[in-house]
Amino acid sequence: MLNTHTLTGLKIVVTRPRNQAVQLVRSIEQTGGVALLFPLLDIAAVQDTRELDEQISRLAQIDLAIFISPNAVNYGIAAIRAAGDIPQKLKIATVGQGSAKALRELGIVDIIAPTQRFDSEGLLALPELQNVAGWHVMVFRGDGGRELLGDTLKARGATVEYATCYVRSKPQQDAGVLLNAKPDAITVTSSEALGYLWQILGQMLDDRARAMLRSTPIFVPHQRIAELALQQGWQHVQLTGSGDDGLLSALQEWAEQKTARKDQP
Repeated sequence: MLNTHTLTGLKIVVTRPRNQAVQLVRSIEQTGGVALLFPLLDIAAVQDTRELDEQISRLAQIDLAIFISPNAVNYGIAAIRAAGDIPQKLKIATVGQGSAKALRELGIVDIIAPTQRFDSEGLLALPELQNVAGWHVMVFRGDGGRELLGDTLKARGATVEYATCYVRSKPQQDAGVLLNAKPDAITVTSSEALGYLWQILGQMLDDRARAMLRSTPIFVPHQRIAELALQQGWQHVQLTGSGDDGLLSALQEWAEQKTARKDQP
C-alpha cells in the first residue's frame, strides 16, 4: 500500500520512453508528487522486419533465447507469436527482474534470470550458462548495445546471433524546460538516456545552469549508470532497486529523510 503523502509537493522528472512511463508517473502522483515527463529515448518496433522474420523462422533450431530488456520481451515475443509460437524446447533467459516480470505477464514462467546482479554479468555468472559449448543462442535486443554477453558466450563455445526487434531514437528535448521546471529529483533508467541528457545539457545550457541541474538528486537503478553519473559530475547520485518499484521506494525514502531533516530543531 502506497503512502499517499510521501512525495507531496515534490517535482520528479521521469525520463523513461513515453509509452513506458505511465506506471511510474501514476505511482509518483499517487504518492502526492508531481511527475514531470521528459523522455530521453523513443522506442519503436523495427520497420523492416525481413531479417527478424528470417531469424524467428529458425527459432526451433535455437537452444537459448535471451531477452535483454522489457522492450526486447514485448517486441520480441510479439514478433515470435505473430509467426507462430515459442518452441517448447527453447530455453529462455533474461538479465533483469523487470524483463522476467514482463515474460511472466506474457505467460512464460520457466525463465533463467539472475536474482542478485541484474545485468549481463549477473546472467553470465549463473550455472545454467557455464556449459554452453555447441549451443546456438539468439539474443533479442534493440539496435546496438553492449557486446559482453555475446562475446562471453562465444568464448564459452556457443554460436551467437543478435535479433534486433526494436529501435531507439532520441527525441528533441529542450534542456531549458528542465531547468525552468526546477525539479526536486530526476530519474534515469539507462546509460544511453543519461548520455543524451548530458549531451543536451552541454549544448543548450551555460556552466552555471548545468551546475544547478547537476546539484539535483538523480535516481538510477544500476551501478553502471551511477558510475557514469558520477563521472559527469552529478553531485547526489542515488542507486535504487530495479524497476519502477525500486525507483519509487528510493524516492519515498529520500523524501522521508528530507522531511525529517526539515523537522529537526
